[in-house]
Amino acid sequence: MSLHALWSLFQAHPAQVVNGLALFFALAGSWLLVATRLRERRAARLSAPIELEEALDDEEGLLLDERTLRINRFFVRFGAVCLGLALVVSWLSTRL
Repeated sequence: MSLHALWSLFQAHPAQVVNGLALFFALAGSWLLVATRLRERRAARLSAPIELEEALDDEEGLLLDERTLRINRFFVRFGAVCLGLALVVSWLSTRL
C-alpha cells in the first residue's frame, strides 16, 4: 500500500485509524503483561523444590533472582504504560 493510499485512508476515517493505533497499544501491553505473569509462574514453579538454605548459599543465584525480578518489574510497568497509552489514544480518537 502506498503512502498516498494510507494518507487518503487517514483523511477519510481519522477516528478509526487512531482507534486502530489504540488497539495496537492495548494488545501489545496486554500481551506483555500476560507473558510476564506466565514467566513469573514458571520461575516460581521451577524454584519451588529448591531449599532456602541452598538458595542463600549461592550468591550467583541471588544475583540472577534480583535481575529477573528487576526485568519482570520493568515489563509489568511497560505493559501498564502501554495500556494507559491505549486508553488515552482511544479517548482522543473519540474527539476526532
